[in-house]
Amino acid sequence: MGVNLSDLVPATPRALEDFAGRVIAVDAFNALYQFLAIIRQPDGTPLMDRQGRVTSHLSGIVYRTTNLLAVGIRPIFVFDGTPPTRKGRTIEARGEVKVRAEREWRDALLKGDIERARTKAMQTSRVTGDLIGQSRRLLGFLGVPCVQAPAEGESQASHMAAKGDAWATASQDYDSFLFGSPVLVRNLALSGRRKLPRKNVYVDVQPEQADLDVTLAKLGLTREQLVDLAILIGTDYNGGIKGIGPKKALALVTKHGTLTAALREAGAEIEDADAIRDLFLRPRVTDDYALAWREPDVEGAKRMLVDEHDFSEERVQSALDKLEDARGKTGQRNLDQWF
Repeated sequence: MGVNLSDLVPATPRALEDFAGRVIAVDAFNALYQFLAIIRQPDGTPLMDRQGRVTSHLSGIVYRTTNLLAVGIRPIFVFDGTPPTRKGRTIEARGEVKVRAEREWRDALLKGDIERARTKAMQTSRVTGDLIGQSRRLLGFLGVPCVQAPAEGESQASHMAAKGDAWATASQDYDSFLFGSPVLVRNLALSGRRKLPRKNVYVDVQPEQADLDVTLAKLGLTREQLVDLAILIGTDYNGGIKGIGPKKALALVTKHGTLTAALREAGAEIEDADAIRDLFLRPRVTDDYALAWREPDVEGAKRMLVDEHDFSEERVQSALDKLEDARGKTGQRNLDQWF
């Protein structure tokens, strides 16, 4: 889930059209987990084809990615590699949450509590090797480049943005700032109307843009100090200090300037803090990638979705038609200029 900096980071609401002509590096695993969590039946059952294979991720990719391409956004999907060893505890804890959620999902279904069933089902999503392969194949048909990260997809995406190969990263997490992305776009793959969990309330979810320089200026911190602040709260690589949230962490880092001094006042220790800091400031990334947005293979996408996975031909064709419609537009939204 990454570190929660929502109370500290200023964000500006945007429309998808505001990003026309922009290259955006998408944290692929983050997007897939969102698709798998949200695109479900009312009782929480994921979308599946006639053979019982999950297709929620494919639905999210084809309908959301064609929307992005149609308005002139150039997405790059960046996939995770081998996670850092220090993330093992977080991965294990997430697995335990999924097992417990699956049990509670089945229990809610037996009791006929559909609302609770869906909420619990959303916590059970798993990104498997098969789902990754299917996702990459479909993105290939759509002409969208994929990049394989050696470690964290979000750190690789941030590296690409920092060096200018992308304008921004797209993720729900704020870790992109810790990894050095100059711009973070949230809700890129999730805009629309959403129901709040356990409430009969619907809200409009729209993209929002946050800028690293603006955030650091507002907080009066350097990026290194922002990383120290995150370590105090707790990251995917460490558990943080009990009783310290974003605002208290900000006060400590602002007052003392360094993590060591902040920990001294808090009367706490974080083992191997320097190594944790390095995972954000000097992550394992690669420059061995090629970026090219190719002509979409419309027939290939239709064969995969309609013939292999039982998607509605009418709906798939409607989504793919957006790419053809975009060719008639001029300026930044003209797809022809990409190929």
